Amino acid sequence: MKQNLKNIFRFYHKRANTDANLKPAAVLIPLFYKKDHMHILLTQRSEQVIHHKGQICFPGGSYQSSDATLRQTALRETEEEIGLLSKYVEVLGELDDSSTITSKYVISPFVALIPYPYPFKPNYNEIKQIISIPLSELTNEIHSHQPYSDSDKQYPSNYRYHYREHVIWGVTARILNQLIDLLELRSGAPG
Repeated sequence: MKQNLKNIFRFYHKRANTDANLKPAAVLIPLFYKKDHMHILLTQRSEQVIHHKGQICFPGGSYQSSDATLRQTALRETEEEIGLLSKYVEVLGELDDSSTITSKYVISPFVALIPYPYPFKPNYNEIKQIISIPLSELTNEIHSHQPYSDSDKQYPSNYRYHYREHVIWGVTARILNQLIDLLELRSGAPG
């Protein structure tokens, strides 16, 4: 499976968003194997952060002038938020840039493999909790993603995913949807 993932991203070329009115940011999409099944790691933001309070998201944040690249932004922010050291992260590639609606960011998502188990150290000022989801739970077309309807103003997104008590929506759901489509298109349903 690891080689399949590498092959997918070796040939995938992301679509960049060059809108100068948006602030650059980056996230890491951490994937890992647990009991022979691929999982994805997300976080729930704390109530102390400025933007997207309480939302489910990938670890990451705003580009800073000290970052050489957006990839470095994703790795730095991930270490700050959950204590995952970059030397243990194997970045496989990038997904398309995606923008937020209210906070005016353009996000570059980096897909990576991480070790499991790992002694995460959440920064509770930024992160309320770390969430591990079997990727197969999100690829079940019957219940995993639902197109946004105009009557559902609470979750304004093309897609939303439900996992236990968590609702994943907005830019995170759009990024997750692209990842799932790409994995299913090229390699069949992930483990």
